[in-house]
Amino acid sequence: MSTTTYTGQPHDFDFLVGRWHVANRKLKQRHAGCTEWHEFSAEHQAWSHLDGVVSVDEMVCPGEGFSGCSVRTLDLATRQWAIYWIDSRSGTLFPPVHGGWQGERGEFHGDDVDEGRPVKLRFVWLRLGPDEARWEQAFSTDDGERWETNWVMEFRRADGDQR
Repeated sequence: MSTTTYTGQPHDFDFLVGRWHVANRKLKQRHAGCTEWHEFSAEHQAWSHLDGVVSVDEMVCPGEGFSGCSVRTLDLATRQWAIYWIDSRSGTLFPPVHGGWQGERGEFHGDDVDEGRPVKLRFVWLRLGPDEARWEQAFSTDDGERWETNWVMEFRRADGDQR
């Protein structure tokens, strides 16, 4: 799927600034038709930098034994965001996804390797108002013909958060 109709502008990710509680659901097994999900909670905090051209967040998953960090950068010339993920299990900067927004929906695509096989990667962000958001990750092993959503995060703003 092309991301050309999804464009970015500074402050697109400012809705994430602040503290959040996150309900995570990850497929127990990817690429196998699995319908069982592993659920866990996380705490999340996000910041905006460089007048909204950079967005950084950290998610801590105490019950899972890992934490992660996203770094998002907006290329002002192409109006495309690049989203990078790093987690504490490997310390590796994963390949980015690129894309932007149409209204309250953001869509971002890239290439990666999962369990030794090349995959197309898609992130979908939904801004659901000032106190809720949703993120989904999906992989495709057939060049984008079919997508398997394998991780969903439901964000609820933390009580007392003063953005």
